[in-house]
Amino acid sequence: MIKKAVIPAAGFGTRFLPATKSQPKEMLPVVDKPTIQYVVEEAVASGITDILMIIGKGKRAIEEHFDRNVELEMLLSGKDKCHELSIIKGITEIADITFVWQKESNGLGDAIRYAKNHTNNEAFAILLGDTIMEPFSGVPVTRQLIDIYNRYGGPVVALEEVDPADVSKYGVIDGKEIANKIFQVNSFVEKPDINQAPSNLAIASRYIFTPDIFEYLAKVKPGKNNEIQLTDAMQMMVKNSDMFGLQFDGIRHDIGNKLDFLKTNVLYGLKRDDFGDEFRQWLKEVVGKG
Repeated sequence: MIKKAVIPAAGFGTRFLPATKSQPKEMLPVVDKPTIQYVVEEAVASGITDILMIIGKGKRAIEEHFDRNVELEMLLSGKDKCHELSIIKGITEIADITFVWQKESNGLGDAIRYAKNHTNNEAFAILLGDTIMEPFSGVPVTRQLIDIYNRYGGPVVALEEVDPADVSKYGVIDGKEIANKIFQVNSFVEKPDINQAPSNLAIASRYIFTPDIFEYLAKVKPGKNNEIQLTDAMQMMVKNSDMFGLQFDGIRHDIGNKLDFLKTNVLYGLKRDDFGDEFRQWLKEVVGKG
């Protein structure tokens, strides 16, 4: 049973400067909700309410978002804004969230190392804080991974099929399909050349790990940009343990990418009951003028 989740949210978000100079990229909104709130909601919908967030310099706004704001609550209550009051109270009550600070920005692998004590020698989920996973079936992607973990008993990574021409942008797997969209992983290859890529199945921002991942993270040497890479630890791990990949049912929205960020806001805006139809009509008018 997976009871704990880790959400790394310590990166600088340099691709969104100057917007991220004074606010975390994970707090960039999709319509009217910060990206990281969607991530927390996915964990909770997957049955996990014990969450550790790894944050760094300039990320205090994330803590404040999930903490109470008594003055705002009193203001909304005094103005009979019951709906808005319910929303902000719900944010603070959604899960048991703990924060730990990554002292230096030394990569995703280093950030995950800070979770060792919190996970308490249990298997746990990792959800990257700048990526929204939208399931097609209604089953959260993290829940999909948990189901595979429960079935096979080994670490699981989410996989996304990407354009073969783009494999050099991703870490991909070399593996064998053992059931429908379920793969046993032989190795992980980081950003392979197009002609040498073993597949076009890219690692996609969600993981289930057993606690021995920390043993491998302790052995990893700094790699690109002098950072500790999670993929390097995974490559060590797969040589000694069965690891699995799930080509998940859904779509990944990379909020750390400007174009995807804009697309995601449009997609989620169109789904809104309060202004979706009006927004769709405006888009048609804009496209018509273009």
